[in-house]
Amino acid sequence: MSTRAILIERHGRPEVLVEREVPLREPGPAEVRLRVEAAGVNFADLAMRTGLYGTVPQRPYSPGFEVAGTVARIGSDVVGWKEDDRAVALLRYGGYAHDVVVPAANLFRYPEALSPAQAAAVPVAFLTAWVCLFEAARARAAETALVLGAGGGVGTAATQLAVRHGLRVIGTAGTEAKREFVTDRLGAAACLDSRGDWEPGVRRLVGARGVDVALDPVGGRATAACRRLLAPLGRLIFYGLSEGLPKARRSWPRAAWAWLRTPRFHPLSLVQPNVGIFGVHLLHLGWKETLLRGALEEIHRAIGDGELRPVLDRTFPFDRDGAVAAHEYMHARRVLGKIVLARHEA
Repeated sequence: MSTRAILIERHGRPEVLVEREVPLREPGPAEVRLRVEAAGVNFADLAMRTGLYGTVPQRPYSPGFEVAGTVARIGSDVVGWKEDDRAVALLRYGGYAHDVVVPAANLFRYPEALSPAQAAAVPVAFLTAWVCLFEAARARAAETALVLGAGGGVGTAATQLAVRHGLRVIGTAGTEAKREFVTDRLGAAACLDSRGDWEPGVRRLVGARGVDVALDPVGGRATAACRRLLAPLGRLIFYGLSEGLPKARRSWPRAAWAWLRTPRFHPLSLVQPNVGIFGVHLLHLGWKETLLRGALEEIHRAIGDGELRPVLDRTFPFDRDGAVAAHEYMHARRVLGKIVLARHEA
């Protein structure tokens, strides 16, 4: 048996992506084969393609962390699922394929009101935001959260989740349209221009009190600014280094410069100001990945009730040309929320 997949065979610009027929194994006893209708596109996919992502298999392989589709085959030990059930799945890689085999534990139901494309826009963004806010930062009502990249996939999810839980949100975003969306549509108190020096603007908004939680997927000087803005008992949550990949082609000097500009924190430097630093990598939680099921169920309930919504910028065709265009669109920093590869209209 085989399936169509979009693969990384070599590193480089988006056009290095290829589409091939690849073998597809039968599901094991605790696994399910999913017929994929849509796959989320994430910034980490770009890092994989350019060779700047650390935990990947040997090439060629397919990127993609999240898919939505229908159950096609069920392993002998799987209960609670039947053929043609709609589901989303989390993967460590391999999502840019028309069929995937995943552990049944990585499979989740999603609200009937969502299309496959909308469903594929939810898991990585909302779960990353959830883990950052409520597991790592232990954020709670009346606190102030600084969300860098608030117009992106995780940023739009984090802003919604934080506002829903009673936090005051200050965001950053790179265009006026994104900033207006974050404040007017998502409920942030303010959103500043990420392309400039936003630290003084945040300081004017929070005063000497500072921010309680800072979500940082950027790195470099942004991380240092987040650290300076933390209130006593403030928490900086670091989950990316987008500063190291600004263009479509990998640049080792640029990546190294971003890495070098990202501050290092000695434990003793955290004691007097009473602050904490936490790193998050969603798909490397080990046995604690079990917490994701309850979190995603709560997220899906809130989406079903209209309290949260996936922000789907646009879909691209689920083929090699669509994947190339999607990566180019993301490199250009034009995305508001999420983009998705979809085999049918969203």
